[in-house]
Amino acid sequence: MSESPHVLAIDQGTTSTRAIVFDAQARTVALARREFTQHYPASGWVEHDAEDIWHDTVEAVREAIERAGRGPAGIAAVGITNQRETSVVWERATGKPIHRAIVWQDRRTAGECARLKSEGAEALVRARTGLLLDPYFSATKVAWILDNVAGARVRAERGELAFGTIDSFLLWRLTGGRVHATDVTNASRTLLFDIHRQSWDEELMRLLRVPGALLPQVRDSSEVYGMTDPALFGRELPIAGIAGDQQAALFGQACFAPGMAKATYGTGCFLLLNTGPIAVSSQNRLLTTVAYRIGGRITYAMEGSTFIAGAAVKWLRDGLKVIGSAHETASAAAAVPDDHGVYLVPAFVGLGAPHWDPTARGLICGLTLDATGAHLARAVLESVAFQTLDLAQAMARDGAARAASIRIDGGMAANDWFCQFLADMLEASVERPADVETTALGAAFLAGLATGVWEDQDALAATWRRGAVFTPRMAVERRALLAAGWRHALRRALLRD
Repeated sequence: MSESPHVLAIDQGTTSTRAIVFDAQARTVALARREFTQHYPASGWVEHDAEDIWHDTVEAVREAIERAGRGPAGIAAVGITNQRETSVVWERATGKPIHRAIVWQDRRTAGECARLKSEGAEALVRARTGLLLDPYFSATKVAWILDNVAGARVRAERGELAFGTIDSFLLWRLTGGRVHATDVTNASRTLLFDIHRQSWDEELMRLLRVPGALLPQVRDSSEVYGMTDPALFGRELPIAGIAGDQQAALFGQACFAPGMAKATYGTGCFLLLNTGPIAVSSQNRLLTTVAYRIGGRITYAMEGSTFIAGAAVKWLRDGLKVIGSAHETASAAAAVPDDHGVYLVPAFVGLGAPHWDPTARGLICGLTLDATGAHLARAVLESVAFQTLDLAQAMARDGAARAASIRIDGGMAANDWFCQFLADMLEASVERPADVETTALGAAFLAGLATGVWEDQDALAATWRRGAVFTPRMAVERRALLAAGWRHALRRALLRD
């Protein structure tokens, strides 16, 4: 009997690039990872070197294929998932970026977004894209590059340059410059894409000063985009699935039915609720976004995005050196009997949903002389759960039924103390899958669907395996007290006291 096919996923994240090989039972066969440098050229600015990302991607893919043990012939398809909104502009003739990639966390265009809001532009943006005018999204980053790199705007108008989110840049490079495309989920995060008509919007292009000649073709999330250059990995491999990381995680968690929700805890926290074929417009400053499109059929999601989750743990480790590794936060939090009144609002790059304040900054309050590093570690973990509670409550105000359970993934999902606190604050069961690599798995699922590795979404759902369940056990009064303390700290960070 022939061996079952493997699917390779490229998971290009904010701090690392990974390549993961999955088998037909959705189990991890091999993994390779590369961390890369973060660049902070000014306060609130965050950049990546797209060439670093490209080289790391090629090396990680080669290593994962070698570790899987079957060579390139054993790979049936490749899927790509990526940090969303991060923007690259490159030369069509050479594939060379004209500036470092501007990362989704970057706040440099906050002033431009404020100007557009003051002129009344947000209503149009909201109606067409489901998004808000915020420097988080791609379009103002692209306009900044065109305005600040000599000659770039003229070259863009002439069709000499190309724009893409990271998926599009990697697709271009992997296919040897033959394919300039993106999928509908990534397009929906640019501020330039009408999620209802499912096409680039010329009025938004004019408003945000992004020439149409820059933009990639928009395609389904699951289809064959093109073949890799055979010189890269020893043979051509079909690139057959693309989705932004949060949509890929929703897909990888098999949240295919309306009302199913997942939360991913990576650099930030992202809560997505499947709303099916209906694009629900939020009245509480959440986002309406494309979840995926397969065979031309669209599925939407409501999304709450916070910018800092695992990044705060990294700050504890690398900035303050309170911990030596991320897993120490669980034992530190458990080592103290309570929070000691210490709250952290992790607004290091402003606040995302539902507050959307790019000027907010991080705040620690409630400190006394007997507060310790363990209290601070606990406050970091609690802050991520509190932010998730804010998102869940905003969804409830928008009419979404409170989920009895929520599926979680990402690095912080491995922290049992955090998972239990999250269940307590949400008053919902928290389900952690057996394999938390759900973002990469979502990209693999999309690629495998397009190439026949999996027959349909029912076959994908059958592979989902529960690893652990955390159920609420906190007293109602205690939960209310903690939530009130968080709201007080939040008001201070928002400068509203």
